[in-house]
Amino acid sequence: VQLVESGGGLVQAGGSLRLSCAVSGDTFKIYATGWYRQAPGKEREWLGASRLDDDPTYADSVKGRFTISRDVAKNTMYLQMNNLTPDDTAVYYCKIAGTNYWGQGTQVTVSS
Repeated sequence: VQLVESGGGLVQAGGSLRLSCAVSGDTFKIYATGWYRQAPGKEREWLGASRLDDDPTYADSVKGRFTISRDVAKNTMYLQMNNLTPDDTAVYYCKIAGTNYWGQGTQVTVSS
C-alpha cells in the first residue's frame, strides 16, 4: 500500500488549502484513515480520522476549520483547511488506521 500526499504550499493567514492523499495497493482493506501534522520541534499531532461507516472526527485544535472527506472511487482522501493561521505551519501526513502506512508528507506554510 502506498500513500501520496499533495496540495501543500505557502498561504497567507486566513487562507485555505486542500490536501489530497492518493492511496494505491490493497485499498479494499482500508477501513479508516487519518490526518496528522508535525511542526518543527513538536511531536506529531493527530488532526482527524475518516471512517467508512461513520462521520469524521476531529481534534479540538482544528474542529470547525478543517474537513476530512474521501472519494472512494478515486481512492483519495482530502483535508480541506480553512482560516489557516501561522500555528498551522507543519508537515502534514495521511495514514491508514491500524497500520504503519504513512504518506511522505506535504509542507504547509502559513505566513502572517
